Amino acid sequence: MQLKAIAQTTFLATAILSGAIAQASSEQDRQALREYRAVAISPAGDRLVSLESLDSNAADKRPHATVVVRDAASGKVLNEYDPCAACNYDRPSWSPDGKQVAFVGTESKAGTAMLFVAGKDKTQPLLTLKGVASTARWSPDGKTLSLLATIGAKKETGATSAGARQIGEIGSDEDAQRIGVIPASGGTLKLLSPEDTFVYEYDWTPDGKGFVSTSAKGNGDNNWWVAKLTYVDAATGALRVIASPGTQLNMPRVSADGKTVAYIGGLMSDFGVVGGDIWTVPLAGGEPVNLTPGFKGTFNGIAWRGNQLVGSALLGDQTALVSIDAKSGKAEQRWSAAVSSMGSDGRFSFSADGSKAAAAQEDFEHGPRLVAGPVARLQTITHDNEGFAPQVSVRNVSWQNEGFSVQGWLIGPRNVDASKKYPMIVQVHGGPSSAVSPRYVSAGEYGNPTARLLIEAGYFVFMPNPRGSYGQGQEFTRANRRDFGGGDLRDILAGVDAAARVAPIDVNRLGLMGHSYGGFMTMWGVTHSQRFKAAVASAGIANWISYYGQNGIDQWMVPFFGATAYDDPAVYRAASPIESIKSARTPTLVIVGERDVECPPAQSMEFWHGLRAMNVPSSLVIYEGEGHSMKKPEHLRDMRQRTISWFNRYLGS
Repeated sequence: MQLKAIAQTTFLATAILSGAIAQASSEQDRQALREYRAVAISPAGDRLVSLESLDSNAADKRPHATVVVRDAASGKVLNEYDPCAACNYDRPSWSPDGKQVAFVGTESKAGTAMLFVAGKDKTQPLLTLKGVASTARWSPDGKTLSLLATIGAKKETGATSAGARQIGEIGSDEDAQRIGVIPASGGTLKLLSPEDTFVYEYDWTPDGKGFVSTSAKGNGDNNWWVAKLTYVDAATGALRVIASPGTQLNMPRVSADGKTVAYIGGLMSDFGVVGGDIWTVPLAGGEPVNLTPGFKGTFNGIAWRGNQLVGSALLGDQTALVSIDAKSGKAEQRWSAAVSSMGSDGRFSFSADGSKAAAAQEDFEHGPRLVAGPVARLQTITHDNEGFAPQVSVRNVSWQNEGFSVQGWLIGPRNVDASKKYPMIVQVHGGPSSAVSPRYVSAGEYGNPTARLLIEAGYFVFMPNPRGSYGQGQEFTRANRRDFGGGDLRDILAGVDAAARVAPIDVNRLGLMGHSYGGFMTMWGVTHSQRFKAAVASAGIANWISYYGQNGIDQWMVPFFGATAYDDPAVYRAASPIESIKSARTPTLVIVGERDVECPPAQSMEFWHGLRAMNVPSSLVIYEGEGHSMKKPEHLRDMRQRTISWFNRYLGS
């Protein structure tokens, strides 16, 4: 399919010299927290680009990000680009010579996406298309740009976005996200990959003759869990299957010699929440080999540098930068800290030779900052947020349960009255294949504002990483297969006791909350324990049997339950909170988005209906037009206010 570029006009960039950002003109800007996302270091390692925005504590609007280029040694601002004030920008990508960056801007209200190329003194829009687009990448010779495009998209890409209205003949006309290419100098967009195939991720092969990708036929929301590793020819668009792994896979990358594909493979519950071992397979095709079996951590980033691998891993409570021998799989830890970290190659971004890295990092007590430098000696290069004081106290809590070593984070007030006991809310993460890592708790909207509001109201907040989580290897991540709500709940309850041993917790005033898998665990927890006196279940699952036929992502369930609901209904029923609804006593607030594809509102309604039948105090709130991820500021604000009020009502804080 050929698409003509709608816009070819060259715009002058808003080139901002060093210090301009730090010297914001308004008092509001001087007090605003600066956020950094989508960090990419230049091939030479001398500059980095990221999406930067200011959180002005305004609860009624989302901050607008701009594309900012900085010196990698000093953090000095070299350029800032914002060619579309109404756009949300996607992750920028460096040209091979390091002279330009490419990025996509999406204007949701207009239903359009634009591809931009920015140089030292100008920004050029190469393309405008009707639909959505992302992931701009340069060909190895720098002459061609590629991107993922969904022409005429019915919804934003991804299952966490609000679903399209279900009317007409369902499933007859699915969105297809395809690889497209356009000359870097401008011209016509050519869609390459097959129109019946949804491409999730892709990267150029080093010879520039094709792409390695993860893709599946049919509905893009549903089929990532059964995606194949594929090759797309850059000239013809022909697709061939490299491998059909028995695990979920992310981040396929090709070695410099063009012979080997490496990817992260493992048991994963959500696209984009990457975790597993490193696998390799010949680009020509073959059977994938686990390069890192038994690794006691979770890889979440990978890149080839020459014919060796660099990447990142979650090792317990530590984010680690690692180098991996491409033949033996031996991983060497080069740097680690208890932080959240993000970069274009997973948790970091690596220079062309792999000697330097950059990332955006933060922890519970310290705001976001950019780090860069030699891989073993990363240094903080931005200081915009150093004036923001820690808002919470932090404890890293570890405990043993049923042969597992389990870890979690306990955050609470900075100043604790030793003479009193405090109520505690247990916040269970989604997934289940995920983990809680430290994010800054700010005084405003950034980070985890619900936790901040709870702490301000006098609560401790406990965030456990029970079995099924990332951070301790695939055996730990797979430990809750066919056992949802079993060992993981026992780990959480043991963690509550561990938290109470290190902080002044009133174990008679415990609350439970969570979203997605955490919402299911909340529904499960109040039907299988009387320890919690109040609960908030967001986007939960009450009945796995009915859920199987209602949700838009049923492919995710087979890897975790071992069979479909039609082949083994007993294991689904055994894990359904609704089966134990008569045991429920805990007042529960139930929250969900009207157009949630992943956890449809019918599940929340079914649980709420059961609570009402049991005369358990409950409330159901369905937010208009929202998907699995709440996005409208007014809805987020209302949800937080209801959550705090609910816990205050029943825990007496």
